[in-house]
Amino acid sequence: MAQYLKAERLAMQQEKVAERQLGREFAGAWLERKANGSFGLVVATTSNTRPAGVPGAESRHARHSLAALNATKGQLDDQLARRAGAPRGVYSWAVDLPSNSVVLGVAPGAEDAAIDFVARSGLDASTVRFERMDQAPQRRAAIQGGRGILRDPGDGYLYACSSGFAVTKGATPGHCGDVGEIVYQEVSQWTPGVRLGAFAASAMPEGNQTGPDRGWVQVDSTHTLSPSVYGYGKGDVTVRGGTEAPVGTAICRSGRTSGWHCGAIGSKNVTVSYVNDSGQPDGTVTGLTRTTACAEGGDSGGSYITGVGQAQGVLSGGSGSCKGRQGRNGGGNSYFTPINAILGAYGLSLRTSP
Repeated sequence: MAQYLKAERLAMQQEKVAERQLGREFAGAWLERKANGSFGLVVATTSNTRPAGVPGAESRHARHSLAALNATKGQLDDQLARRAGAPRGVYSWAVDLPSNSVVLGVAPGAEDAAIDFVARSGLDASTVRFERMDQAPQRRAAIQGGRGILRDPGDGYLYACSSGFAVTKGATPGHCGDVGEIVYQEVSQWTPGVRLGAFAASAMPEGNQTGPDRGWVQVDSTHTLSPSVYGYGKGDVTVRGGTEAPVGTAICRSGRTSGWHCGAIGSKNVTVSYVNDSGQPDGTVTGLTRTTACAEGGDSGGSYITGVGQAQGVLSGGSGSCKGRQGRNGGGNSYFTPINAILGAYGLSLRTSP
């Protein structure tokens, strides 16, 4: 464990160094477990030059630069502006660093729609591969991260989510509430306690719309914001900062429905086309990060944090459940909105502890 935490801290620093040194030849960097059980950073490049300044990192040759892969992913995103949402059964697409490709998550039977989607974008087909995705991603609709919260939209019902991180206000995904809706602490399942505050901003696409999933709650001044994430019996984790972790980093998630679950960061800047229980479009969200940590309904908004206490994001949605096997598109994938994207959009700052 000590070796991993040391590798995680080092990888956060070395990734940026490698990107600066390699420039256009940079093809990504990720944390990977070696055959002997230790962890280390892998740096991919389209050149034969080994980057200096990243001692101990493994260098791998790649066919496509990260810039080229990002361009491919961007061309797929651009398609959304020219059509009413993603094709039915094409659930997600993102740059996958270890495979040096852009991976599309496709439902069984939707292969032709995916091929047509790619063809219409005019992208370099050699940068793309398809991956079967058996379960459709759905939204996972707490002032300590991971605690349960209930919102009251005034329709006679209460709706559950989980809190994200204590910031100068309170970070959460946009689909957890609309502006002005009151938020209460959940003292027991579906039982509201004290008022925590109200939604001050919220953004979430619906139907065939495309956009981010983010928001924040203006917490009442009578409450104390705790710079920690609730561990559901596994020990609370202190928030030390918000440094973005590289692909491959171990990460844990806290939420009011399923509790504490861990996995790894799989891909960043993921575009996800959510569907509702009826199989209809439920908004296409951009800029998400995919992980192998499972999640269930009501966990939305819950905190993602690394072993060294670096806040990463708040849960947006996922596929599968925590009752099935974890793993890539098999059941147990989840997607989070990066915390730094929320902070930057609303001018917030993260509450941390030394």
